Amino acid sequence: MTTQSDMTGVSRRGFLRATALAGGGILLASYAEPLEALERLGLHTGLPPMADPMLSAFVRITPDGIVTITSKNPEIGQGIKTMLPMLIAEELDVDWANVRVEQADFDPTKYQAQIAGGSTATPTNWLPQRRVGAAARAMLVSAAAAQWNVPAAELETEKGVVHHRASKRSATYGSLASAAVSVTPPDLATVPLKDPKKFTIIGTRTKTVGLRDILMGKPMFGIDVTVPNMHYATFVKSPVFAAKVASANLDAIKAMPGVTHAFVVEGTTNLQGLMPGVAIIGKNWWMVQQARKKLVVEWAAHPTSQQSSAGFAAKAAEFFAGTPQRTIRNDGDFDAAITGAAKVLKAEYSYPFISHAPLEPQGCTAHVTADKCELWTTSQTPQGGRALVATTLGIKEEQITMHMVRAGGGFGRRLYNDPLVEAAWIAREAKVPVKLLWTREDDLQHDMFRPGGFHSFTGGLDASGKLIAFRNHFATFGEGERFAPSADIGPTEYPARFVPNLKMDVSVMPLGVPTGALRAPRSNALSFAFQGFIDECAVAAGKDPLQFRIDTLKAEITPTAPLTPQQQAGQMDAQRVIGILEKAREVSGWGKTKLPKGTGMGCAFYFSHRGYFAEVVQVTVSKAGDVKVDKVWAIGDVGSDIINPNHAEQQVQGAAMDGMSQAYGQEITFTAGKVDQTNFNNYPMLRIRQAPPIEVHFVKTAFSPTGIGEPALPPVVPAMINAIYAATGKRVRQIPLSKVDLKWS
Repeated sequence: MTTQSDMTGVSRRGFLRATALAGGGILLASYAEPLEALERLGLHTGLPPMADPMLSAFVRITPDGIVTITSKNPEIGQGIKTMLPMLIAEELDVDWANVRVEQADFDPTKYQAQIAGGSTATPTNWLPQRRVGAAARAMLVSAAAAQWNVPAAELETEKGVVHHRASKRSATYGSLASAAVSVTPPDLATVPLKDPKKFTIIGTRTKTVGLRDILMGKPMFGIDVTVPNMHYATFVKSPVFAAKVASANLDAIKAMPGVTHAFVVEGTTNLQGLMPGVAIIGKNWWMVQQARKKLVVEWAAHPTSQQSSAGFAAKAAEFFAGTPQRTIRNDGDFDAAITGAAKVLKAEYSYPFISHAPLEPQGCTAHVTADKCELWTTSQTPQGGRALVATTLGIKEEQITMHMVRAGGGFGRRLYNDPLVEAAWIAREAKVPVKLLWTREDDLQHDMFRPGGFHSFTGGLDASGKLIAFRNHFATFGEGERFAPSADIGPTEYPARFVPNLKMDVSVMPLGVPTGALRAPRSNALSFAFQGFIDECAVAAGKDPLQFRIDTLKAEITPTAPLTPQQQAGQMDAQRVIGILEKAREVSGWGKTKLPKGTGMGCAFYFSHRGYFAEVVQVTVSKAGDVKVDKVWAIGDVGSDIINPNHAEQQVQGAAMDGMSQAYGQEITFTAGKVDQTNFNNYPMLRIRQAPPIEVHFVKTAFSPTGIGEPALPPVVPAMINAIYAATGKRVRQIPLSKVDLKWS
């Protein structure tokens, strides 16, 4: 079996030392993460191949023993600014109290890929960042050995000090830093790493870097950026995506107090790039917003105005009544098996488009001159942002400087760089530094939405209750064999591999609305449908739903058609799933307590973004149909180590609450090509009173660690709706729950 550790080989060429810093510091560097993770997200990086890795500075040690570690990836609230330095500090063997952390700017010549998304940070940096720390430690030890004329093997390190026990000599890293500059760096591929049993930083509850500043409201987010002579901008786009400006009352807007510029932006056809619209620039945000209220725009006709949520549903019904457009997996003989089944089930599931809705709306600060462009950005993919800005402005990427600023949430929205290119274009036209800020309404109505979807399921059980036939006809969005972003499905979706007769069909309809990755892309939606219908199969079989899942996982079959190597590599490990399901049974007390009518427990599992999670949800449903989640048990298998238990638990709890928020009331609908929702009043987020206790457990296994932010979300929605069935006998096949009548008597 290939593990994540196999993807992180390095060479001596990937590790260099630089000249001594003022005061006798040492600068150490290593290559960054592999690009494979970005390809999984479907994001083109344009970076050089890993065969010729670039270099980046990570560690600086000053004579007073203070160790400054550079965190290279964007911080969007996931704790990466703490976690990556922890990996380096652990192998460097320093006292965490003496560590200072700096956020890197975007610089692919030093860092290669810098990304926040897809739960990629842990698996792609677990070894490389540790090797940076281990190599730095080895160079410091070699410097001490040379000074004392003793073998390096006789030396030990502890909390930033090198010891030679035999001679009772010691030296701080600060005193050795200048000498260490001259030491030949070790081969990163073979540099010894700590035995995990000796970890003193990894695995400890470590406070978030900058936590006090966050709690005290210190300006540190993208929305807080200020630069000299900065103006403010708002950008008004058509409610119908990509419609151009036919006319606008620009003269009246320019005459308003505080307004310095107002102009039409022609835009492009790229739904993830520069859209047409009207830019208004002024001396402060309030003045700009007052001008926006007076703006009158006539928008040109656009074909997307013919699309609507009702139309999408009608088209899906048409697909289900006819022949699927194509089949992506066909194991065994589904038709024969379903004909001979003792029991046949049919059900249709659907879920809506939803918005990312991060607390901090989109925005960017830009300063563009004749020969350069400078951006202050919260992008999760600065490489893609720089490329998009360069292409749109017609300049070289090397002319663009990008400062990475902490984001107030991302959830996949900031993978897309339309705010960057808008700010850069507006700043160039206005010839002043510009802070572009989106309103909450802009953020909800011009998102890269999680696409909705429709599923028609058929399941067949034999006389013993075994699942012997399974079919899914998925109605989604795209053209031909090309899916719209994040509207796709693969042939390995469970229960594929575990049902002898299985068919996966797909039909697609065109879409003029931009879509994209939202936390646990695809998985957050597919889990609801597939794990919901699997629960129906378990009940129809007269089986315990949790045990039914385990039983199916023990019945692996060989696919009729061979899978691609990529598909095979992306398949889940059934034994790891069984392990988390068994743990979920144990910690939740599953099946041990008879619950009253109106209260029930549901379960679900999912394999997503290399991580395994099973979740049990207990709900109480009032006779009036109001749903209250009483408790969530979340059990994860993300490998051998939890780097920072604080962040890990918080990520799981946040993911579960995201999922509950989606289940309760989140829905984006379209009428005549326009988004109906405007703000949190009609796009409700989870309220504090709705947040239940969330008990988190990790099952440690002998695999390299993987990420947590994405995989913890998908199981909570189906577990919640399965619990509703257990409580009321009412099966939920459509979300959000606000659309479903759950009254019972």
